Amino acid sequence: MWDFFWRRLTGLIVVMALVATLVFFLTRLAPGDPAALMLGDQASAADIAALRAVYGLDQPVLVQFGLWLKEILKGNLGQSIFLQRPVTQALMERAEPTFFLALFSVLIAALIGIPAGIVSAVWRGRLVDQIVSALAMLSANIPSFWLGLLFIQFFAVKWHLFPVAGYGDPGAPLLERLRHLVLPATVLGLVNSALITRFTRASMLDILSEDFIRTARSKGLAEGVVIWRHAFGNALIPVITVVGLTAALLVGGAIVTETVFGLPGIGNLVVSAVLRRDYPVIQGALIVVAAIYVLINLVVDLIYAWVDPRVRAQ
Repeated sequence: MWDFFWRRLTGLIVVMALVATLVFFLTRLAPGDPAALMLGDQASAADIAALRAVYGLDQPVLVQFGLWLKEILKGNLGQSIFLQRPVTQALMERAEPTFFLALFSVLIAALIGIPAGIVSAVWRGRLVDQIVSALAMLSANIPSFWLGLLFIQFFAVKWHLFPVAGYGDPGAPLLERLRHLVLPATVLGLVNSALITRFTRASMLDILSEDFIRTARSKGLAEGVVIWRHAFGNALIPVITVVGLTAALLVGGAIVTETVFGLPGIGNLVVSAVLRRDYPVIQGALIVVAAIYVLINLVVDLIYAWVDPRVRAQ
């Protein structure tokens, strides 16, 4: 088990090194000068040059990369050019809504997608299967921003069941702030449940055609036992994969939904940083998101090893 863990961890370290390199140099390829944007159109060339020197932007790119990588290895993500505070602090201030939004969205997507996929596979070709497949295809093709606006119109504006936007006052109780996430989490959960439904259905169909399922039924086992213990237990690997990927994607991919619902999350912070060319914030946010992504993949691999002993033996 430990050999399996260290092999996966070594690979993830290599991936993070490549991500850090790509993040730094791709950020520098974006047009625009953060110093010029900060000082405005009336700034002189001397003022812009002085500000670039303050933030080390006048150094050669390779020198900047070396200095930045050295600080990253120390756990320092740098200082925001526009916010005038550490990037770590800026990310922590925006982390709560993004974390809970991704968590609730994954839970909703899994609670919808897994049972729907199982039902669709068990009743393959019947009316239930056709309805579930049609709904999955529909939800997969609905733009999240359009569905979000629709939810706001009916559930917030017309029926006054939930807040229109925002995340509540900073001093409000946690449950009150989480109430603002019901609509955006439901939107993301519905949209992302389609992929989980389709993967669960495909995995269950493969297992239900195996000989050991026919053997279990021939022994007189209850259909529920056959479906849940024998079929679903052996179909877990692809389901775990798609749920893990959904969670990883939602952490860094909820920017549109955060914008529609006015959530002060990491997505909104990154959008503002891109518009301002705030390199430290962009780099720090992408590094953190990439780290979460590879960590979720590591957790998924460990769950593989726990669910299926054959994975540990590889």
